[in-house]
Amino acid sequence: MTGTLVLAGTPIGAVADAPPRLAEELEAADVVAAEDTRRLRRLTQALQVRTRGRIVSYFEGNEAARTPELVAELVGGARVLLVTDAGMPSVSDPGYRLVAAAVEQGIRVTAVPGPSAVLTALALSGLPVDRFCFEGFPPRKAGERLGRLREAAGERRTLVYFESPHRLAGTLAAMAEVFGADRRAAVCRELTKTYEEVRRGPLAELASWAAEGVRGEITVVVAGAPERGPAELDAGELARRVRVREEAGERRKEAIAAVATEAGVPKREVFDAVVAAKTAAGSGETTAGGTEPEPGR
Repeated sequence: MTGTLVLAGTPIGAVADAPPRLAEELEAADVVAAEDTRRLRRLTQALQVRTRGRIVSYFEGNEAARTPELVAELVGGARVLLVTDAGMPSVSDPGYRLVAAAVEQGIRVTAVPGPSAVLTALALSGLPVDRFCFEGFPPRKAGERLGRLREAAGERRTLVYFESPHRLAGTLAAMAEVFGADRRAAVCRELTKTYEEVRRGPLAELASWAAEGVRGEITVVVAGAPERGPAELDAGELARRVRVREEAGERRKEAIAAVATEAGVPKREVFDAVVAAKTAAGSGETTAGGTEPEPGR
């Protein structure tokens, strides 16, 4: 008979949050695949558990190469326990490749439910939780990050992101630019740990706060895009509102920002609507610099 793959959730902060079954599985496993074997050792010491099985490392750098080895163990009848540094395996952590390979071989896959930074942050955010989507870590490069955020700008479900502390300020500023400065959000820091903190407010306000420097493990929860009526969804209407403001003497940059706020859409959407309207009209109008000014710059 084939073995069993067990995905085990580990504490995201407080060791006391470890489910009782985690200790049982650590003791019973034939093989324990750990993202960081040193962290696993500290966890077993804290839980006063002694593992009898073989311990191997399983992290991003060796995940592709080690997966066939673990599948071979499973095919041979072993009980393989997969743990990551914190939370559930496969959620922005190693695990997906092994689960997919095990399923393909007809191997039983089960789980020890445990703490999750995604669900904990979502519950604490004060934002709608009936529908949400997890976006993982935004791209590190600014251009790729903006592109990914623009893809999600119209998403109506609550968005959940992971982010590193040194990139948090830049990411929040980019979110404020793409999603709108007033879009509600929450930054959850050091969940279940001694210095746990949840900051709630508009994206622009949170970006200003983060610019002073933030430490710890970060999860960001952002409200979904607001409902919009037919008029606001019409690019022609957005462009018309900008034109009216410009004719009244308002600069295009300010007009785009004002219309975006009124319509509850990202400035980029209004900017694109203005460019599309001018292209359709064949006006060829440009700024003194020869290009249309990007919003917010």
